[in-house]
Amino acid sequence: MTAMEQMGARAKEAARKLAVAGSQKDVALEAIAQALIRHCDKILEANRIDLEQGEKNGLTASLLDRLALTEQRIQGMANGVRQVKALPDPIGQVLEGGVRPNGLSITKVRVPLGVIGIIYEARPNVTADAAALCLKSGNAGILRGGKEAIHSNTCIAQVMREALAGTEIPEDSIQLIEDTTRQSSIDLMNLTEYLDVLIPRGGAGLIRAVVEQAHVPVIETGVGNCHVYVDKDANLDMAAEIIYNAKTSRPSVCNAIETILIHRDIAQQALPKIKERLDEKQVQLRGCDKTRAILGDSVIPASEEDWSKEFLDYILAVKVVDSMEDAISHIARYSSGHSECIVTENYAAARAFTAQVDSAAVYVNASTRFTDGGEFGLGAEIGISTQKLHARGPMGINELTSMKFIIQGDGQIR
Repeated sequence: MTAMEQMGARAKEAARKLAVAGSQKDVALEAIAQALIRHCDKILEANRIDLEQGEKNGLTASLLDRLALTEQRIQGMANGVRQVKALPDPIGQVLEGGVRPNGLSITKVRVPLGVIGIIYEARPNVTADAAALCLKSGNAGILRGGKEAIHSNTCIAQVMREALAGTEIPEDSIQLIEDTTRQSSIDLMNLTEYLDVLIPRGGAGLIRAVVEQAHVPVIETGVGNCHVYVDKDANLDMAAEIIYNAKTSRPSVCNAIETILIHRDIAQQALPKIKERLDEKQVQLRGCDKTRAILGDSVIPASEEDWSKEFLDYILAVKVVDSMEDAISHIARYSSGHSECIVTENYAAARAFTAQVDSAAVYVNASTRFTDGGEFGLGAEIGISTQKLHARGPMGINELTSMKFIIQGDGQIR
């Protein structure tokens, strides 16, 4: 048995106990939250090593931001764990049921998936978020982070496992793969005997590799090629603020926008106002010919590739469109299916946009940065699914469950 298979076997055994752990899961989650705060300095020291190595290896400022932990972010991790703890336990929830004409009582109830593998990249907070969600939903988690955050991830995982040691929840409910070579990812993707589902969380290359190579079921989380469409009936001040927030508050995350589409009737007024706001963060604009005609040569000509690219940086593609229908067609062609927004004061336009745009989250007059499990009231999230089976959008604890039928009879035979 390989080391990965041994990890899988331990996770499978832990998952059996987690499935019936009940309120002990909440005791364990509180212990984890307290441990994260108590060991804040230790975690920050590990993170400092990752940041120093990241700088030496030439990581961009936006990637270093994804990697960086602060006392405030660690407090946020602990708060996220407590938010998950406060959620109703989904396990055992009756989804539907009834009595058949033959007297059989059939009930559909929510159950854990079992063992969940998560492959993710540079954000070490995912280690705590993923572990908490798996635990609350009765699943054992096998976590495989990126090499950029290995010291941070190892420290966080150790802190959480030590916290579990003082509870009735098995330590092996949370396991971290410390080998960050490509081979460990391949081994996890082929852990068919033990892994019930694999969730990749990261950039387009990682997600594509997992979807194409995994031999276990995969829930595809989204690359975030998100759009804001500024309608001809938009409040332009609101549009400028939404675009500024959705692009610049954290450009390296998947719910940040990458393209704005401007209706031609208001482009002359809207574009200078939007550019003035974005200039405060030196956002590079890559625009169509009509955009450049309005804003001048400071706008780089947009290539075909720019419309489908997740920049994860202070870069924004800009296109002037002839109508809302053109904007929707552009989104249908280039969007990753994550989050899109319309800014408009026209109720009919808003209704049409939300009905016709086929993405996991569709906004009217609000920043796409709200596509987040915490903001949606789900607690922390395991990722944001851009597929339609079996979960879509921010995946909280309910999305980490399956169901089974319980049938009660009094001797019926067929």
